[in-house]
Amino acid sequence: MRLVMNQPAERMDRPYARRWWALLVLCLSLLIIVMANTALTVAAPAMTEDLGLTSADLQWVIDGYTVPYAALMLLLGAIGDKYSRRGALVLGLVVFAGGSVFGYLADSATTVIAARAVMGAGAAMIMPATLSLLAATFPRAERAKAITLWTATAGLAIAAGPLVAGALLEDHGWSSTFLINVPVAVLALLGAFVLVPPSKAADRGRIDYGGGLLSVVWIAALVYMIIEGPHFGWGVKAVTAAVVAGAGLVAFVLWELRHPRPLLDVRRFADRGFAGSNLAVALFFLAVFGAFYYLTQHLQFVLGYDALDTGLRMLPLAGAVFVGAALTGLLTPRVGMKWTVTAGMVGGATALALLARVDATSSYGDFVAPLVVLGLSIGLALSPCTDAIMGAFPESKLGVGGAVNDTSLELGGSLGIAILGSLLATSYSGHLSDATTGSKLPASSLSTAQDSVGAGYAVAQGIGDKARQLAEQAAHTGDPQQAERLRTQAEQLGGGARQMADAVGSAFSDAVAHTSLIGAVILGVGTLVVALLLPGRPKAAEEEPVEESRELESAGTR
Repeated sequence: MRLVMNQPAERMDRPYARRWWALLVLCLSLLIIVMANTALTVAAPAMTEDLGLTSADLQWVIDGYTVPYAALMLLLGAIGDKYSRRGALVLGLVVFAGGSVFGYLADSATTVIAARAVMGAGAAMIMPATLSLLAATFPRAERAKAITLWTATAGLAIAAGPLVAGALLEDHGWSSTFLINVPVAVLALLGAFVLVPPSKAADRGRIDYGGGLLSVVWIAALVYMIIEGPHFGWGVKAVTAAVVAGAGLVAFVLWELRHPRPLLDVRRFADRGFAGSNLAVALFFLAVFGAFYYLTQHLQFVLGYDALDTGLRMLPLAGAVFVGAALTGLLTPRVGMKWTVTAGMVGGATALALLARVDATSSYGDFVAPLVVLGLSIGLALSPCTDAIMGAFPESKLGVGGAVNDTSLELGGSLGIAILGSLLATSYSGHLSDATTGSKLPASSLSTAQDSVGAGYAVAQGIGDKARQLAEQAAHTGDPQQAERLRTQAEQLGGGARQMADAVGSAFSDAVAHTSLIGAVILGVGTLVVALLLPGRPKAAEEEPVEESRELESAGTR
């Protein structure tokens, strides 16, 4: 067994016998990457209160993970291809676990953001390594099934993060949510050495570090612009980032077109299937991350569920992802990826359209159907796209292929939170302003309440607390006239607190509906573009040369 384990996957004459156990390790590694973000959504309120985070601080706590994660994937994927994909996975798990411990010990906004950045760097090693190891370990006939399970794991993590974090928050502080990742990372680390075969590219040519550096610059600048502009305004920072991103992208494309061994052959994007698959991944996660961002807020703030209850109520989405994944495994080989991907994207747009019916009277039952439809759509659409993207790369570039898929995913998710999150904030502020027009509430309180739904309910609670204090004073004063004045003030403030709470809930519900409608339109238009780009049937003639090239490269290493 030791001889088999030390033999690289690419040099094995037969498929690796323990490949399904190896897939479990890769899925565990993927699980913590996705959970790191979804768990934070339920821990954010407690973290904000404990550390006194501003809205800008909280935004960068969330996105401090995203910038290094998205920016470093292409370069780190190429380095993993050359030296060791399993080594990249192992090192990434160590860095990720270290960042998680750092986050647990953090006691300020700065240190939490730094910890999240370290975790993002670890995720940038792990994510492309999981896909490249999967593609190198599984024969082509089984790869689609393996990628389907990999995709279903991402859907599970979307719901598992809030659920596990919510359970921890019942008895522990927000910092405990960082420790969710550590035991899973340790388990995956041990499994990587025991179950995952070593793997690296047969062609050990020099890495295009120039292209790698340019990719880091333009992707980091683009993600920074996506975060900074919609949330904090299009000032000097956002405009500068936009210029750097544009210039960096142009320089990257020109460099790669002229380089004899480019980090990423940008000519691949001229292939309609490859371009359509990447666009579908980006658009889908724009919708998924954006919707998840405001759904968790609605469940917690408007419907009043605690962190654990919020996690439990996201489970229908996770279950539906597995059903959708099973369906796509049956349907894609028969009807082609164009139809399953298009059907999945139509389903995603439908889920958002269903959320457009949300109003102040909506209960959790009104969210079940959109969650189920969205989960089915994720399972149906994403694994065929990932399979198509990975299939476009030869064995020597599997890490880069995984990085391209994951960069599309992360850019789409960042855009979703930025665009839909910005639309949500603007719509909420406008609706709340309309709802409180003519009220006798202090202007400063109204302005604070417009910042976010959490701030709105905090203002309402503060007014209510003041009303209760006045009522208690009235009950203990010996002066009847003063007691009457205090009771009158308490009643007025109590009515104002109820008015504010009702207005906040109604405004946020209307904002969710408005944002979901726009999201449905964006995804609907994108679905038409993707449907035009994707081929109608898998082209076997195009797959054979790719497989043949892998066999030739593997043969050269024997």
